Amino acid sequence: MARRDPRAHWFLLLLGLLLLLAVLTVNGLLTGIAGGSGGASGGASAEGSGAGVPPGVGTGGPVLRLDGDEPVSRALPARTIALTFDDGPDPRWTPQVLDVLRRHGAHATFFVVGARVNEHPELVRRMLAEGHEIGSHTFTHADLAAVPPWRRDLELSLTRKAIAGATGREVTLLRPPFSSVPTALTGPEYDALRAAAGVGHVAVLADQDTRDWQRPGVDQIARAATPKRGRGAVVLMHDGGGDRAQTVAALDRLLPALTDQGYRFTTVSAGIDAAPSMVAASAGSRLSGTALRWTQRAAHWSAQVMNLLLAVALVLGVARLVVQVVCARRHVRRVRRQRHTRPEVRAPVSVIVPAYNEAANIAATVRSLMASAYPALEVIVVDDGSDDGTAEIVERMRLRGVRVIRQANAGKPAALNTGIRAARANLLVLVDGDTVFQPDTVYRLVQGFADPSVGAISGNTKVANRRRLLGRWQHLEYVIGFNLDRRMYDVLECMPTIPGAIGAFRREVLLRVGGVPSDTLAEDTDLTMKVLRAGWRVVYEESAIAWTEAPSSLRQLWRQRYRWCYGTMQAMWKHRHALRESGGGGKLGRRGLPYLTVFQVVLPLTAPAVDVFAVYGLLFLPWSTLALAWAGLLVLQAATAGYALRLDRERYGPLWALPFQQVIYRQLMYLVVVQSVVTALIGNRLRWQRMVRTGEVAALVGAGQR
Repeated sequence: MARRDPRAHWFLLLLGLLLLLAVLTVNGLLTGIAGGSGGASGGASAEGSGAGVPPGVGTGGPVLRLDGDEPVSRALPARTIALTFDDGPDPRWTPQVLDVLRRHGAHATFFVVGARVNEHPELVRRMLAEGHEIGSHTFTHADLAAVPPWRRDLELSLTRKAIAGATGREVTLLRPPFSSVPTALTGPEYDALRAAAGVGHVAVLADQDTRDWQRPGVDQIARAATPKRGRGAVVLMHDGGGDRAQTVAALDRLLPALTDQGYRFTTVSAGIDAAPSMVAASAGSRLSGTALRWTQRAAHWSAQVMNLLLAVALVLGVARLVVQVVCARRHVRRVRRQRHTRPEVRAPVSVIVPAYNEAANIAATVRSLMASAYPALEVIVVDDGSDDGTAEIVERMRLRGVRVIRQANAGKPAALNTGIRAARANLLVLVDGDTVFQPDTVYRLVQGFADPSVGAISGNTKVANRRRLLGRWQHLEYVIGFNLDRRMYDVLECMPTIPGAIGAFRREVLLRVGGVPSDTLAEDTDLTMKVLRAGWRVVYEESAIAWTEAPSSLRQLWRQRYRWCYGTMQAMWKHRHALRESGGGGKLGRRGLPYLTVFQVVLPLTAPAVDVFAVYGLLFLPWSTLALAWAGLLVLQAATAGYALRLDRERYGPLWALPFQQVIYRQLMYLVVVQSVVTALIGNRLRWQRMVRTGEVAALVGAGQR
C-alpha cells in the first residue's frame, strides 16, 4: 500500500500551535517577576556561610572584580555615596526616583531587570540622558546561585541584549538578585559571580542594605542608608518590584541631609575612579536586543489576546447554555399547551426511504414503519443503484403498502426527489435507510401540521448503538447539543436543519422550493433553509423518536462529521442573503446563521489555541485555580446535560462519560471544523462519503435496548 504524506495544513497547524505555546511560555517566564534583596527565600542572614568564599572578599569592598587569579575588591572613598536602585525600571516609581535625583543634582546606578527594560525602554534611556549608570540585574530576577549554568548565562546575555537594544550600550556591572553585603555572600553565590566575571561582568554588592523592600518606614530606610563616621558606601535601594513610596520619601530626605554633611552622590564607577562601565554596543547586539524586545511584546500581547479569547469563549459558552435551557423550558410549556388545543392530524402520509447499500438495516427500517400506529401510510423505498441486494430484501418481505422503486445510482437527493414524485399523499416523511421508528413516531411527527403555517417538522433522532464509549459520546451530543439546539431554534423560529433520519414536509412546500437540492453535501440543511426562506415555519417534535446507527469507529465518525460540517458551511454560504430578508428567511439570516457561524465554525476554529492556552496554564498558573475553573465548567455542563437527558426521558447513566468527551471527543470535532474550513478555502470539493452500516440499530432496537 502506498504511503500517503500528511497534508500541509496539519503541519502548519501543529507548527502554529507550537509557536503559540513557545510565545506563551516566554510570557509565562517573564510575568510575575519578584523583587527585593536579601536572599531568595525572602531575607538573608547578616553573615554568609563563608564556605568557598575567599577571606578577603567577605571583608573587602562591595565592588568585586573576579576575572583574575585573585579576587580584587574596591570600596568607595570617605564621604562618597553610590546610590544603587534594583528591580526597575518601574513605570510608577522609577520616574519618581529620577525626579528626586534630578532635583537634588545627584547621580546613581540602576541595576535593571532585562524583561522590564523591554517593557519600558524609554525609562532606561532617560537614566542615561540624566547622567546615571546602568547595570544588570538579570533578565527575570533569577537567583544566579540556584539556577543551572545555561540559565545563568542566558539571563546575563538576554539582559545585555535588552539594554543594548534600548540604549545602544552594553553593561559590565552586575548586581545579582537577592544579594546584600559582602559578608552575606555564600559559596554558591561567589561561584556564580566568578562565572559571570568570565563573560565580562563586575559584581557590585552593597555596604548599606536599606531593606526598603520590607517597607520598614521612611525613618528606618534613611537611617539604614546613612554611613557611619563619614565612610563611603554603596547603598542598596529599590525603584521597582513593589510599592516604593517609602523609598522615594526617604531618598528625598536623605539627599539634602547628607549633602549638608559633606557627602557627594555619584555612580559606582565614578565613585571608585574607574573607567565608564558602559561601552557602545555592536550593531548585532542592538539588532538582537530590538528583536528580543519585540518578541517579548508579542508574547505579552499573545497572552492578552488569549485571555480575551478565553473570556469571550467562556461568556459565549455560558450564555449559550442559558439560552438553550430558557428556550427549552418555553418549548416544553408550549408543546404541553398545543397538545390540548390543536386538532388531530390523520391525513394520509407517504414515507420515502432513499437506500443505497442498506442491506444491514433496511428490513428493520421498513418493518418499523409498517408497524406504525397510523391509519393511512404508504412506504416508498427508492433503491439508488445498490449492489448489496437492498431492493431484493424489501421485495421479499412482500409487505402491503410498501413500494420499491429502482434507479441508477444518482445520489441521495435524486433518490428523495424520485420518491417525492411517486408519493400519493400530501404529507411526506423522509427517512434514512438505517433508521428505525417507534410505533407512534409517524403519528406524533405529523401532528404539527395542524398549524397551516408549519411547512416542515423535525423529529427527535436518538443513537441506538450507545453501549460503547464512542456511542455514549455521540448519544450525549445528540441529546445535549442537537436536541437542545432544536428546541431553541423552534422557539426562535430559525430551525436550520431537519435531520435526514426523520423529517416531515408538506408536499406543496417541497414542490415550491424545487425538491431536495443536490448542490451541497448537507442536503437536509440546505432544504430546511430553503423552506424557511420560502416563508414556512419549521418546528421540532421531541416525542417523534427515530433510532439511528451512529459511526462505530473514529474513522467513520470523522468522515461523517467532515461531510456534515463542510456541507453545513456550503449551505450557510448559499443562503447568506437571508441576512437581508424579512419573515422566516430573515429570522434564519439574523438568528440561525450567526449562531451557526459562532458556535459551529468560529469558536471551534479557536479551540486548538484555547487548548494550548490550557497547557500554558498548567505550566504557569496555580493548579488549584485551573482545577476549580475546569470543575466549575464541568458541573455546569453536567447540569445542562442532566436537564437535557430528563427532557428526552433518558437515563442519567451516560453522564459519567462527559469528562472524557471533553478531553478526547471534543478535540476531534474541532479538528473536523479545521479540515472543513481548509477544504473550503482551497476550493476543493468534498465527495460524498457513505458510512459503513453494521446492522446494530436493528439488533439493539429490536431487542429493546435503550
